[in-house]
Amino acid sequence: MITATETKLPKIKTALPGPKAKEVIAYDAKYMSPSLTRDYPLVAERASGAIVEDPDGNTFLDFAAGIAVCSTGHCHPQVVAAIQKQAAEMIHIAGTDFYHRHMPKFAEKLVSTMPKSEKWKVFFGNSGTEAVEGAIKLARYHTKRDKLIAFYGCFHGRTLGSLSLTASKSTQRKNFGTLLGGVEHIPYPYAYRCALGHTKETCGGEIIELLEQQIFKRLFAPEEVAAIIVEPVQGEGGFIPAPLFFLQELQRICNKHGIMLIMDEVQAGMGRTGKWWACDHAGITPDILLTAKGIASGMPVAAFIAKESVMNWKVGSHGTTYGGNPVCLAAASATFDLIEGGLMANAEKVGNYIFSKISDWPSRFKIVGDVRGRGLMIGVEIVRDQRTKERAADLRDAVVDNAFHRGLLTLGSGENSIRISPPLIIDEEQADCAIRILEESIREAEKKA
Repeated sequence: MITATETKLPKIKTALPGPKAKEVIAYDAKYMSPSLTRDYPLVAERASGAIVEDPDGNTFLDFAAGIAVCSTGHCHPQVVAAIQKQAAEMIHIAGTDFYHRHMPKFAEKLVSTMPKSEKWKVFFGNSGTEAVEGAIKLARYHTKRDKLIAFYGCFHGRTLGSLSLTASKSTQRKNFGTLLGGVEHIPYPYAYRCALGHTKETCGGEIIELLEQQIFKRLFAPEEVAAIIVEPVQGEGGFIPAPLFFLQELQRICNKHGIMLIMDEVQAGMGRTGKWWACDHAGITPDILLTAKGIASGMPVAAFIAKESVMNWKVGSHGTTYGGNPVCLAAASATFDLIEGGLMANAEKVGNYIFSKISDWPSRFKIVGDVRGRGLMIGVEIVRDQRTKERAADLRDAVVDNAFHRGLLTLGSGENSIRISPPLIIDEEQADCAIRILEESIREAEKKA
């Protein structure tokens, strides 16, 4: 079994996929749902730190982190120890029906990250989409309103309520019939493709005007709107950070009209951008904040954190069987301590280091249109032509596949972007390795452009 000290860098020994990996892929095809999206034939057998090993002994540097889930890396010793200790004491009891100290103990930690000007309450679930569903219910319950506003390019989940807010890919909604009513989508500020030529700092003013002068006047009045939900950095939409003023303007509008501002930090939160929450960069206070993915280093935990004045629903209004599971919260608590103890600062440091090395890619590579992000949440947009900004999904896919065959795990994001979202434990040596592999992979893909 590999350990964090054995290797920090990838090593490919066989053609990919290797013979043992091919056996697993065939086995999977026989029994698993065809709806699962596999970008390339990685078969994970074991993992440690930022390294994943396949059954043929090939090792890969993981710059996907299980879709930004493995924030402390794979199998961090402190997380493993916390899981083992708790599993030997109590694996499960339903927090909906009974009490256990792990829920308020970890809730207190989450609350400590929120603005001190408010009091906060926490509800635990199992996944990001479940947190979104709970937030929808809470916003409607608290405001006694039913309309919801979300953004094009957003991804909030795949269950029917969260899917109604999701506007990332049509295939995610196709053939599922009528979704939740009262949902309206508006554009998300996307500076690289801003029709008005705004910068990353100024793009989005016209969207605020659209919301106030068109949506509120022509579709439904603001007093009918329960919530506006936004990703401060769009995840699946292409790793696109919202300008800070834009988030501040959304808060102004919500405060003015009694609308709940919901920050979906499922992917961007838990220290990934160099602060606990991506919205902290804008200095705003949401009414409800959602977190999952990086919260527990791979164990299924989600939470929505709401102002105490907002989470005022009555007993029985919402519940969960598995949410707040003691073993999962033990992992979450250990993860929190590691992030607070240095990994959040490392995300900022190494993220800045990566940016310093790749920010000039658009001038060095003809198929790189834009490099953007915050901390260790970095998007690289691949285009066919920098002048026309024509999207090049095929070239993006080629870069991702080339990187895989060189031992680097990345994922696509949006129509034509690459997401760089490694564990928060990576160092500059690993960053340099990933940058080198990506540059080689881009150069190879450019030959097809």
